Amino acid sequence: MAKVTEEARLHFNEAIQPYKDKINQTLEKEKTMSNGMHEGDMDFENKKLLLCEDMIYVSSLYMALNSLSLKVMDVKNNDALNDARKILYKAVIYLEDIVSDGIDVPYSDLTERLEKISNVAIARRYMIVRKLGLAISLLKDAFGDNSKWRWSFVELEGRFTTVAKNLLDMKDCVKDYFDPSSLHYETTVLYVRMVAKMLSDSATAYRDKYEMSTRRIDDMRNGIRYLLALRKLNIAIGNAEQAEEAKRKALVWKDKMDSDHKKGLSN
Repeated sequence: MAKVTEEARLHFNEAIQPYKDKINQTLEKEKTMSNGMHEGDMDFENKKLLLCEDMIYVSSLYMALNSLSLKVMDVKNNDALNDARKILYKAVIYLEDIVSDGIDVPYSDLTERLEKISNVAIARRYMIVRKLGLAISLLKDAFGDNSKWRWSFVELEGRFTTVAKNLLDMKDCVKDYFDPSSLHYETTVLYVRMVAKMLSDSATAYRDKYEMSTRRIDDMRNGIRYLLALRKLNIAIGNAEQAEEAKRKALVWKDKMDSDHKKGLSN
């Protein structure tokens, strides 16, 4: 790697200042808003959605700092990327505060939470989820395949998958999913299909993490939970074959997990 010249470093510091100013302004806004929020307030959940979007924006600014570092100094800015990673966790946590972090909870358990954001159209929920998903994907690409955070992203993406699913009001979704005349038909179909893929991907990612890295039972259990959540989703939209496939796979994975656990105890 070529040595970074003082001229390049000065140019970089000058170029990133507007981005740093926007980051500081947005985080100060977050602090002010958070201090003025109280659970039970009428607009509490809607403010959490706004804060989530602000955190997505801040993460994009941190990633822009890295892009500038690569362009000006030909050096990856790992500090900026790590800050982006932490901020995206905050974005996910804001959504968890609204709809919980339950992976395979019954849809009825989410009813009370979802009633508090009933004024938020599915199109906006879908947009927020897509923006957050894109930010996470861009950050993974920026870190690269050999990053030390490779397996950490399994958790971040899994938690993101969970809130994306939990933001769906299945009572309304099922109705709109089967009604081409509904104004929300196209968005609902796209959203539900996206969540189905995310659940499958998160299940596989946790299984891979278990097999290739940690050998921790809780990772395999999470993989199974995502399969069971996928089964629930397929049942809700009438995909009996896919629901049965997810159930069969979950049973196979559980047998594998139990067998590995017994072997570990006997060694």
